[in-house]
Amino acid sequence: MLRWILLFILISLLDFYAFQVVRTLTKSSWIYLIYWVLSILVVGNFTYYYYNFVRGESFTHGHGYAVAFLIMLFLPKAFMLLFMLGEDLVRGVSYGIQKLSGNEVHFKGRREFVSKLALGVAAIPFASFLHGITRGKYNFQVIKHQLFFEDLPDAFDGYTITQISDIHSGSLESKSEIAEGIDLVNRQNSDLILFTGDIVNSKAEEMTGWLSVFDKFEAKDGKFSVLGNHDYGYYAYGGDIELNRHNQMKMEEVHKRIGFDLLLNESRRIEKNGQHINILGVENWGASRHFPKRGSLKEATKTIGENEFNILMSHDPSHFDYEKMELNTDDINNHDIVIDETNVINFEKDIQLTLAGHTHGMQFGIELPALGIKWSPVKYRYPKWAGLYKVAGKYLYVNRGFGYLAFPGRVGIWPEITVIELKKGKKEA
Repeated sequence: MLRWILLFILISLLDFYAFQVVRTLTKSSWIYLIYWVLSILVVGNFTYYYYNFVRGESFTHGHGYAVAFLIMLFLPKAFMLLFMLGEDLVRGVSYGIQKLSGNEVHFKGRREFVSKLALGVAAIPFASFLHGITRGKYNFQVIKHQLFFEDLPDAFDGYTITQISDIHSGSLESKSEIAEGIDLVNRQNSDLILFTGDIVNSKAEEMTGWLSVFDKFEAKDGKFSVLGNHDYGYYAYGGDIELNRHNQMKMEEVHKRIGFDLLLNESRRIEKNGQHINILGVENWGASRHFPKRGSLKEATKTIGENEFNILMSHDPSHFDYEKMELNTDDINNHDIVIDETNVINFEKDIQLTLAGHTHGMQFGIELPALGIKWSPVKYRYPKWAGLYKVAGKYLYVNRGFGYLAFPGRVGIWPEITVIELKKGKKEA
C-alpha cells in the first residue's frame, strides 16, 4: 500500500506542475477538462491492471500498455516539473530582491516563455515513446562482428553464427512484423543460429499461437537454445515444484516443435573437415538471488577434453565474471541452485566465447556508435549490458533482445540480430 501512496503523491506533484504550463498557455476550459480526464483515465487504467494483479496470471498486453501509457503521459510531465520548479525558484529569488529593493518585477512574460519551452522539451520524450511502442519495437538491427582466435580450428575460419535472445512471445503482437524479423535472421545465411533464452514471459502456453511463426528459422548446421529465467514458470507458479516441472516439460516440447536443440547443461560437437568446435548450453545462472540457478559448467563440459574450442550460451551475462556469492543454508538446500565453483572466465576449461542476453538494454537508452555514446540505466545493474566485452582474453557478447517485456516498445535500444564471424589468427591493427 505504501508504494501506491508514494506513486500517487509523485503523480499528483507532476500533474500540478504540468497543469501550470497548460494554464499559462491557454484559458480554454475544454483543454483543462481533457487534461484532467486523460490523467485520471491513464492512472485509473494502470491501477486497475496492477493493484489486483495475481501471481499465476499471465502478463497481458493490457498490462504492458498500462505501463506504456503511464510513462508516455508522465515522463514528459517530469520534464515540465524541472522547468517549472526552476522558474518558481527564480521567481522566489526575484520576489525577494523586489521586496528588498522596492523595484517592481514583472513575471508574466517570462512565465509564458518558460512554459512554451517546457512544453517543447516535453514533446521530445513523448514522441520518442510513441515511436517506441508503434515502430521501435520492430526496428530490427543486424549487428555484425568479426572475432579473431588463435586457437580456432582452421576449418572454422569464416564460420558464422547468428545469435538472438529474449523473444518473450507473451508480449508480442504483430505476427507479420515478427515474421519479417525472422526473415531478416534467415537472410544472414549463417552456419548456426543460437538462441540465448527467455522465449516466454512466464508460461509455455504463451508460445501456442507462435509455433508456426518461430519454426521458420533456418541455419546450415543447426539451431541451438538454452532457457532463461522467465522460462521456468516462476513468474506464474512461484516455487511450486510440480507446476514448474510440468511447465519445463512443455517448454522443452516448444523448443523441439520449432526445431531448436535445447541444451540443458549439455554440449554439442560441430564437425567440419575432420575438425570440430563445441557448443555449450547451460541453464539459467546469474548473480541475482531472485532467479533460478540451475546452470552447471561442469555438467556442460564433462565430455569435453582440454584445449578445445568452446562457445557457451548462458542467458544471464553476470555468469561471465560474477564475484563469489555468499550463500546461506536456505540457498544451499534450494533445489534450484547449482553451486559451480567459479564464473566463466575462471573456469577450469577454456571457454573462448560466451553469448548472453537477459538485459534487453532495458529497452531504453542512447546509442550513437559514431560518437562513442552508449548508455542505458540498466548499466547500473548489469555492468556488461549490451554488445561485446573482452576479459582475460575471453569474449562475452550480450544481445539486446529480439522481443520486449513489460513496456511494449523500445526507445533508442532496438531489437537485435547478432552475426558473429569466427576468424583464425590475431586481429590486424
